[in-house]
Amino acid sequence: MSLLGQWLLSAPLWLIFVILFAGSVIAAQAGAVLRHKRGARLPASDKRSERESFALSTVMGLLALLIGFTFALAIDRFDQRRANVVLEANAIGTTYLRAQMLDEPHRARISRMLVDYTDNRIILARAQPGPIRSRSLAKNDALLPDLWAATVAAFPSMKPYVFSSSFLETMNQMIDMDTARKAGRLASVPVPVFILLFIYQLVAASMFGYVMFDMRGQLTSTWLLFLFTLSVVFVVDIDRPVTGLIQESQRPMLELQASMHANPPQAYDRLKPAPPVP
Repeated sequence: MSLLGQWLLSAPLWLIFVILFAGSVIAAQAGAVLRHKRGARLPASDKRSERESFALSTVMGLLALLIGFTFALAIDRFDQRRANVVLEANAIGTTYLRAQMLDEPHRARISRMLVDYTDNRIILARAQPGPIRSRSLAKNDALLPDLWAATVAAFPSMKPYVFSSSFLETMNQMIDMDTARKAGRLASVPVPVFILLFIYQLVAASMFGYVMFDMRGQLTSTWLLFLFTLSVVFVVDIDRPVTGLIQESQRPMLELQASMHANPPQAYDRLKPAPPVP
């Protein structure tokens, strides 16, 4: 199952669509062939046709319900990833503002590291699997200990002040958000759910072919299978945090990045009283 999960996360979406749609069409054709073979031995019956129509409606309803259930699982993980972006932007921004109350050289050092950390987080969030992502991840994991080391070095100078505990709290929140975003990127719909969905679609396709065996019915069933397959691929796309076409917006982080670059530590000194002239 792990191999299938990796394939669902890395394979092109068009390939997943083609394989699932082609398998559904083949299953529908197999159902139509079975119906033609049985139809030669079974007499026509309105009651039997009514039962088949009821069974087909039930299968379609259950397939739609299963797709909707899987979509709900995927969208829940997508919303969590999107919320994590906002929470991390708030944590970094608050830490940056509180860092301006530190004494030098701690203020400049931690501010610079926070800017570098934010820049790298944006690159990491957008990077596809490959060398760029590996380098960004390594830099990210190196910056976090450096930030905490800089905080430890600055703590004796801030310890007498009340804001020291709140600064440590926001720094901890920022570090915790790294774990939360990594976990959010790894969280996905369980592979057995997708396996069940794929198998059920193939079974439903064979039912389509068996009941809707005439030429007009085959065209209708093919169109329905196209729509169902498109819906399934859409769910797969939402469930792919890195390689999917639909990804969480990085706008809060981009706005934070622009604000930090536009307001370096010196920008917060403009209202400080001038030092006394000796």
